[in-house]
Amino acid sequence: MTQLAFEGISIDIATTRIVSDVSLRIEPGEMVGLVGPNGSGKSTLLRSAYRVLRPSTGAVLIDGESVWSMSAREAARRRAIVTQHTTLGAEFSVEEVVAMGRTPRKGMLDRDSEQDRHTVQQALEDVHMGWAARRAFATLSGGEQQRVLIARALAQEAGLLILDEPTNHLDVRAQFDVLDLLRHLGMTTLTALHDLDHAVSYCDRVAVMADGALVAVGAPADVLTPDLVHDVFGVRAVLDTHPITGRPRIAVASVADGPRRAATTANAPEERQ
Repeated sequence: MTQLAFEGISIDIATTRIVSDVSLRIEPGEMVGLVGPNGSGKSTLLRSAYRVLRPSTGAVLIDGESVWSMSAREAARRRAIVTQHTTLGAEFSVEEVVAMGRTPRKGMLDRDSEQDRHTVQQALEDVHMGWAARRAFATLSGGEQQRVLIARALAQEAGLLILDEPTNHLDVRAQFDVLDLLRHLGMTTLTALHDLDHAVSYCDRVAVMADGALVAVGAPADVLTPDLVHDVFGVRAVLDTHPITGRPRIAVASVADGPRRAATTANAPEERQ
């Protein structure tokens, strides 16, 4: 499996420092959730691994080799990405979208081989979307589209998967479906997440960012303490055990919220006689 490491990464956009001296290692087979408020630098950090934003200082390493010293093709063979937004046109079928993941493995003029077709079909089966191979991508629901984009990433046959808010805009069932899928793939995975409870339930470790810096890394239940959640996110939090799954969970509330009591006969207005 593949290891990803950020070593002393700082990123400037124009004259503003967005990410400052971040060092983080994702071990082979590990699923790490990157969490933090909007504007904390999560997506910017991920873009340095995408080869979209070159770090001002530091290095992004895949198995010890700098991503920025690789060719774009070699980088795509080593890591697959799923971003928040896609601009795929309505003319593409699901099968064609997934087949795009084979591009780094082929020459410019190569036709699809039997191996390519098998890999595409297997990726669709892995995300339980084989039934939709001939469907137009644009006709799928948000959760189904996200599964197809993950299948495209799987078709690259890279050892590392990086995702930016994979549950964004999905309904609650689709969110669980995507996270269950990621958890069971067994790949080295770094994913930015908004929902702290998703991070607690699904990730081996969480990395918390605030104001462009990494402020905590570790097991979710150890890191996402009420004090840290209050300091970083400005909300109250309680960690306990989910009554259905038995896994740790985190419940959050506004600092302004207090317990709400239902009206009872004791405090309800008296009926007029």
